[in-house]
Amino acid sequence: MENWETYVRKVVPYVPGEQPCGEQVIKLNTNENPYPPAPGVLRALRESDGGKLRLYPEPDCGTLVRAIAAYHGLRDDQVFAGVGSDDVLAMIFLTFFNAEKPILFPDITYSFYEVWADMLRIPYQTRVLDAAFQIRAEDYYGENGGVIFPNPNAPTGLLMPVGQIREIAEHNRDVIVVVDEAYIDFGGESALPLLGEYENLLVVRTFSKSRSLAGMRIGYACGAPKLIRYLNDVKYSFNSYTLNQTALALGVESLRDEAYFRETIAKITATREWTGVELAKLGFLFGESKSNFIFARHKSVAAEEIFRALRKEHIYVRHFSGERIRNYLRISIGTQEEMETLTGFLGRYLGQL
Repeated sequence: MENWETYVRKVVPYVPGEQPCGEQVIKLNTNENPYPPAPGVLRALRESDGGKLRLYPEPDCGTLVRAIAAYHGLRDDQVFAGVGSDDVLAMIFLTFFNAEKPILFPDITYSFYEVWADMLRIPYQTRVLDAAFQIRAEDYYGENGGVIFPNPNAPTGLLMPVGQIREIAEHNRDVIVVVDEAYIDFGGESALPLLGEYENLLVVRTFSKSRSLAGMRIGYACGAPKLIRYLNDVKYSFNSYTLNQTALALGVESLRDEAYFRETIAKITATREWTGVELAKLGFLFGESKSNFIFARHKSVAAEEIFRALRKEHIYVRHFSGERIRNYLRISIGTQEEMETLTGFLGRYLGQL
């Protein structure tokens, strides 16, 4: 090894979902929204002034921050915006998780948490989900350096009641508690109302899933003004201009069309319930998802075998290699037509075995 390589920060990176190309592909592996953004978003994109691209965007993301705050009934100084919720979460790790005590998160959860902790040299401990893959609030009562978990959890899609989130926050008033609500719009009750009770609580959201803007990379955190100020201090010390002009404008337009937003969510959740019924008929087992995906295993056929069979048909789902979940597939909810194609193939394939 060369001497310089001794000082390289080496990490095991997060592995993003595959991005296959081609018109015949059915892409159900990265939890993207199968429907286009709101009409106003597309109109704003077409009418955008390219001449303004020579200028830097708002460093405080003020236009979007004000729109998000108004949407949720918060003050402007309670919202922090970033380049997707991944950027926001990374800023949270960097800003708040600096104690010598380990932070806590579930053993089966969003795998980026472990990557950030390793990269930033943050000590951490995982808490084992129960046999039904549920988070147990009491596992997070002990002394720690911070708590973070998704709700609904990923990749399980299972929801924790807000009452249990309150219990976790109540037992951790001296550290930062982060609730990652990337999938909350698909059937869950948000922890946002708890912000008035706990000044150490941060709720993180994204426009990537329910608002069909994964390609724009828009995320945000809501919390006490002091927490948002600390986040901005770190952001300005790291990258002053995060969200670009187009993302800021399109994010605002997305928030303006509530009717389209609700209509799209309703279609996805209806298709999710239909898909669950069909998968159960085919011998799949899974918990009650409150996200835009179903995390399932087959009662007799290995997940990797099904994964490879689907891939040959250009149907992409996600397969994980973790010890407790290696026999599960995470199946994003596409259009009704896409899910009918998926279940139709699975019926034919499993029927031949």
